[in-house]
Amino acid sequence: MQGPGLFAAPDAPAWAPGETERRRSRLLAAMERWGHDSVESLHAASVDEPEWFWRAVVEDLGVDFREPFDKVRDESAGKPLPQWFTGGRLNAADLCCHRHADGPLADKQAVVFEGDEGQQRWLTYRDLDHEVRRFAANLVALGVRQGDRVVLFLPVVPEAVVAFLACAAVGAISVPAFTGYGPEALATRLRESEATILVTADGTTRRGKRVNLKGVADEAMVGASMRVCVVVAHSGDDVPMHPERDVYWHDLDPEPTPVQTVAMGSNDPLTIIYTSGTTGAPKGIVHSHAGFSVKAAVDFAYGFDIDEDDVIAWIADMGWMLGPLLIMGGLQLGATIVLVEGLPHHPDPQRLWKIVERHRVTFQGLAPTAARLLMNEGGGASQHDISSVRSFASTGEAWDTPTWHWLFSEVGGRTRPIVNYSGGTETGGGILVSYPFLPMAAGGFNGPLPGMDVAVLDQAGEPVVGQVGELAVLNTWPGMTHAFWQDTERYLETYWRQFDSTWVHGDLASVEADGTWHLHGRSDDTIKVSGRRVGPAEIEAGLLRDSRVLEAAVIGVPDEMRGQRVVAFAVVREDAEIDDVRAQALHNVGKSFAPSLHLVRSLPKTKNGKIMRRAIRARHLGQPAGDMSALEPTTPLEDIPTIQEVGDR
Repeated sequence: MQGPGLFAAPDAPAWAPGETERRRSRLLAAMERWGHDSVESLHAASVDEPEWFWRAVVEDLGVDFREPFDKVRDESAGKPLPQWFTGGRLNAADLCCHRHADGPLADKQAVVFEGDEGQQRWLTYRDLDHEVRRFAANLVALGVRQGDRVVLFLPVVPEAVVAFLACAAVGAISVPAFTGYGPEALATRLRESEATILVTADGTTRRGKRVNLKGVADEAMVGASMRVCVVVAHSGDDVPMHPERDVYWHDLDPEPTPVQTVAMGSNDPLTIIYTSGTTGAPKGIVHSHAGFSVKAAVDFAYGFDIDEDDVIAWIADMGWMLGPLLIMGGLQLGATIVLVEGLPHHPDPQRLWKIVERHRVTFQGLAPTAARLLMNEGGGASQHDISSVRSFASTGEAWDTPTWHWLFSEVGGRTRPIVNYSGGTETGGGILVSYPFLPMAAGGFNGPLPGMDVAVLDQAGEPVVGQVGELAVLNTWPGMTHAFWQDTERYLETYWRQFDSTWVHGDLASVEADGTWHLHGRSDDTIKVSGRRVGPAEIEAGLLRDSRVLEAAVIGVPDEMRGQRVVAFAVVREDAEIDDVRAQALHNVGKSFAPSLHLVRSLPKTKNGKIMRRAIRARHLGQPAGDMSALEPTTPLEDIPTIQEVGDR
């Protein structure tokens, strides 16, 4: 192990675990069985002895392979491109539903849906298995074959889980897409993945307002080679249906010819989850049947202490990593997952706690942005019975201390830990976590997840303690992306070229001598709005769909409620009407990432034509711009308005 391997032992922890948390810990129980007397010792072994550790994990957590693997890790193609559990065969659908369809879990709720307008639906494990097998057979009847890509542009309805696992069952590759995307963002994913099937819904709602998903899908499919569009009738809205292409989910064959769930190779792709970088097209993160399954099981079992008695609720769109991870981690371990459509404070700030009380939720995910909304709108839990909750969880963004203490003290009564969790789409899960059985500082992390050799690096690439640097992982692990979809070179450039043989994650972090880890934001230009990452280039592409927009630059600026918000600067044609340009920008980009739009005469560029986003951000926020020697004189920085000049819009 090259990293410090530090676990938190603060002098005055905000959370101090008791015997209950230690007895429940699945990691501590495994540690004892495996003969280790400390978390530090076990963690070192998990990094230094991967062949032993990951075999032990697979056995301990019941990750069943149809055909056993020969070797845990094969790095013959180079450290950045490992193969995992080589020679083995399995299927994620087996792990998440088929094996639970008979026996003690068959009649237990597997998936619960809470709609934005109060709808409730659920599937038992037996129901889920039946629906997955039915939709898998219909996919085959529609011409889907192993390796085909199927885009899922769906709200978090039960059909989204069914579709994800049915794709896995037939060896197709699911491509989840965020329901807040505009037509261009969705079209990009259709093109990049070369998908031939789209599964969507007629619509969804946010804050009670209709979102026309089918309309966005229709526009995105123009020019794409889509054979079939399957439409879930969720909102009940009347939407155009193209007879030669579109079919309603409920009109599919109710009793299709059954198909066998395919025994997939360990490294065969399971899903492609697109995430945004600072430049260029979105990155297609490829996850495999074995790697993603094992990493999800480890994080949920050892990081969160999830077991069959748990009910997990988390607002998580299918298009972000957390949606598929919730399916793979929660269902694999036999828990119940509660899918929540919409926002935590609509129709009222008590919504989340009503759901907890109604379904006896034990593990409640709540992003810092959501907690701030509830705190500011009087969304405490005193009116509801939340005694079932044993832990809160959060991911996607950093906590501010007052909000953390509000959730921990006022809502949780100082008796429930907040399991802080940070990783990424590319890592297949977490890097750092706050283990419930260890003490923790407010808003921090108390250790790396098993198998992750984590460090904070200085500018020379050396591990440091007590100062801010680049968060890095010094080894490889199951769940890490198998490069980017059809773009291995970009993957290597993004994560492996800054320091030799080192995964540099793109987050600024620090670790203190007492073992507490903190994140300090992105080290690149990626924007995080309410925990959702988006690259400036992707929003700029949406703006530039409007022929009146000649140039565009997008930055993220601090926002008290959402962490960051999007601000765009555009050069437009002289005859363009600003209100109309703004309305078109909202349509093209989608409401979730809709920018404040400012028209400018020029965008500052380097002498070789690159837009200087960091200089734009500094100018707008009134901060020092740094070295401007590369600025092209005909594109002055002064053309960018400051935040004081335009107001906080």
